[in-house]
Amino acid sequence: MRKILLVDDDPKMRTLLQRYLEKYQFEVIATEDGASFLLEFERRVNDLSLVILDIMLPDTDGFILCKAVRQRSNVPIVMLTASSDETDSVVGLELGADDYIAKPYRPRELLARIKAIQRRAGIENNVAMRYCRFLGFTLDMLERTVVNDSGEALDLTGLDYQLLKYFVEHPGEVLDRTVLCRETRGRNSGPMERSLDVQISKLRMRLNDDSKQPTLIKTVRGSGYVFSADVSLSAV
Repeated sequence: MRKILLVDDDPKMRTLLQRYLEKYQFEVIATEDGASFLLEFERRVNDLSLVILDIMLPDTDGFILCKAVRQRSNVPIVMLTASSDETDSVVGLELGADDYIAKPYRPRELLARIKAIQRRAGIENNVAMRYCRFLGFTLDMLERTVVNDSGEALDLTGLDYQLLKYFVEHPGEVLDRTVLCRETRGRNSGPMERSLDVQISKLRMRLNDDSKQPTLIKTVRGSGYVFSADVSLSAV
């Protein structure tokens, strides 16, 4: 499944991206505003492998669309921003986006981000091991959800999910901030390092991991973080 739903109000960029991605065997449904995007999303919600949202649109903004998508689907989301303000990217990630890319950008860079997201989500690879279980939690890598031992789903953002997935895939390993930023956001740490620490604190809270004395995601002073729980993998 390689269907991408794109919204961008710039007709030249919209056509360029559509033609470029189609060369790499993606089916791209291109829309020009929020209304047409939502119409196509409702029609195709169960068939999409990725959503690309421009933040600045004539009738709405990408943040509102991101929230609407997350209410219905866990499909990966990439946000396009023309702003140099880091706030836009952080807000998008908090609302459930998986990555963002700043304009202007090259289509090749966007393609690389898409492929990285698909690798992390297991879309391009036929991953046999679907479930990760740890301390009563179950992470479903196909549905991109996490439930606790009572069967209740955790309210995770897209970045929460990417961080947790990377942690459970590397239990017992000390992961520095640069690695975590690169593997979960497709880039080195740089100015995002501080927001990563904040995001990990929020993930601890959602997992009921005491931030003052964490037992699940531990801080290794001067080195990074380590996921200390035992993890089991299974296909069912």
